[in-house]
Amino acid sequence: MAVNRTPVLKRCRSLGLEPTVLGYDKKSKRELRRARRKVSEYGTQLREKQKAKFIYGVTEKPFRNYYKKAERMPGMTGPNLMIMLETRLDNVLFRMGLARTRKEARQIVDHKHVLVNGKCINIPSYLVKAGDAIEIKEKCKESQRYKDIAEATAGRLIPEWLEYNPDALKGSVKSLPTREMIDVPVDEVQIVELYSK
Repeated sequence: MAVNRTPVLKRCRSLGLEPTVLGYDKKSKRELRRARRKVSEYGTQLREKQKAKFIYGVTEKPFRNYYKKAERMPGMTGPNLMIMLETRLDNVLFRMGLARTRKEARQIVDHKHVLVNGKCINIPSYLVKAGDAIEIKEKCKESQRYKDIAEATAGRLIPEWLEYNPDALKGSVKSLPTREMIDVPVDEVQIVELYSK
């Protein structure tokens, strides 16, 4: 599997992102020195795509597949793409507060700690549907890891399309999100323009 080993804060700086979007509460003390060169239209489109890929932890091939699938779905391609990325299982765990970052959520899913509708799912890219119940396995609930996570994510706002019970470490998807509910600083119109060339 391809892994991006670039330091997170360095990548955030180069893409103009706040580390809090990814779940990190660190701040970089360095200032990004911007080149005075004007960024081309292609450059801005590419940056938006790189932002989306970096935030959700998706590599190029799966991202392109999401785009193709979003194109075939009814409605507008851009919002469809963002909704698909938002309903990935690793992202839903992060949004609920069952993980501090999306990378940690991915690891939790990989380690088979997650049940979706009572079934063990170990695929981070699994797309959840409205009505799905998501919980941590009973034998894992008592581990120190989840106590630390609960402490770290206590003040996090849970999106309105999700329901979460922090005491039982379980939640559910009330409905699929709309583009307005997704607070990710990505301009999906630029991504659509990039891929439609």
